[in-house]
Amino acid sequence: MQEQTQKSILLTGGCGYIASHTAVVLQEAGYDVILVDNLSNSRREVVDAIAQITSIRPLFYEVDCTDAVAMGEIFEHHKGEIEGVIHFAAHKAVGESVEQPLRYYDNNINSLITLLRCMERY
Repeated sequence: MQEQTQKSILLTGGCGYIASHTAVVLQEAGYDVILVDNLSNSRREVVDAIAQITSIRPLFYEVDCTDAVAMGEIFEHHKGEIEGVIHFAAHKAVGESVEQPLRYYDNNINSLITLLRCMERY
């Protein structure tokens, strides 16, 4: 009989407020969680906080979701394990988005496209 691999949920922007709370709920529901975050608007200590709350340390990759090579490596490493993806990695400050629209388009659209390509491939 073939050993079944535990299914994981990948959370982009995983160290952010909403994603970290989602990680806790997913881990409490029995999922393995993989966090991906470039830490541009969050802190690495969030991973420790999740582990303290759930007694399970989620996997964490400090990677920018617009980095297609690095994202591809994560998906390749976890090939067959990732059951779902929740994409929280986006810039979201309204005032700043008006002042710097291209920065927002670049991050928010390119991170989504990179993620979708990885999901399609793997």
